[in-house]
Amino acid sequence: MSSTTTTAGQPVPAGRPAPPRPPRPPAGRLRASRSRRRRTLTVLALLAPALLGLAIFFVYPLIASVYYSFTRYDLVSAPEWIGLRNYEYLFTQDPKVWISTLNTLWFVVFLVPIKIIFALGIAGLLVRAKRASGVWRTVFYLPALVPPVASVVAFVFLFNPGTGPVNQILGFFGIQGPLWFNDPAWSKPSLVILGIWVMGDIMIIFLAALLDVPREQYEAASLDGANGLQQLRYVTFPSITPVLMFAVITGVIAALQYFTEAAVASGVANGKAVVGEGTGAALGYPGNSLLTYTQWLYVRGFSNYQLGYASALAVLLFVVASIFLIVLLRRFKAFTPEGTS
Repeated sequence: MSSTTTTAGQPVPAGRPAPPRPPRPPAGRLRASRSRRRRTLTVLALLAPALLGLAIFFVYPLIASVYYSFTRYDLVSAPEWIGLRNYEYLFTQDPKVWISTLNTLWFVVFLVPIKIIFALGIAGLLVRAKRASGVWRTVFYLPALVPPVASVVAFVFLFNPGTGPVNQILGFFGIQGPLWFNDPAWSKPSLVILGIWVMGDIMIIFLAALLDVPREQYEAASLDGANGLQQLRYVTFPSITPVLMFAVITGVIAALQYFTEAAVASGVANGKAVVGEGTGAALGYPGNSLLTYTQWLYVRGFSNYQLGYASALAVLLFVVASIFLIVLLRRFKAFTPEGTS
């Protein structure tokens, strides 16, 4: 019986067709595959520091906080698993958690919109400024460079009810000034005034966004008979919606974590030179009106050494901030051209 030989040297019986030769990938495809692999490795190498930082400073602390929230932990002894007891105490027995939550939500509802409105208004005025616009931009932006502690201390002394220049000026016009940071009804509005004074960081972002709006759109709207308010609604707002969304989201997250300004104002107004000096009368002074959620978290975790319960407070704050973020993203998406189509 005759036989043939394949390219691999294996004999094939006569009458049976030789097996097909396996196709070789084109040389260009091999080079493209190697190039994609190199690009992927290069991208991963460049992202490695950021991914490593994200894993170390966000993912691991988040997982650890969730775990510790189900334990009794005081930084000295080993964590003891207690199940949902921390959350039961948080929602049913903690005497100050709801006070601090309402104070924090007050800053979210009032401080964030007022600060954004003033920042957008000042940015609009600076866009229309004809003379010394650079000087005015610098003047309105400089307060944002002042450290928060220094700005709060200065404001507490300016609004001192007895010796502060604000009440002295009001008294010159026959107006009885309030107690400001020493009055529970005026302590949070006083911090809103401080927030308006340091709104330069948001103002400069709005200024860049307004300068980026094409002038042709305003001219076309003017030719169509649109007045100033109509141009603001149909030209300005749609053009700066992404920047406005950024300002609102970052403002809400910052308000949910409001700590430094309220803590310093409480301590200085109560006569405490050091913010961390005790957690008694200075905490939330006056009358718990400036006790924010993050302050109460700090006290529970690092003054009372209840790290497990503080972790439960932190997890709840993360969940609430995530809900705010999702709701705001969906609301802003409804006003974008993609969301309305």
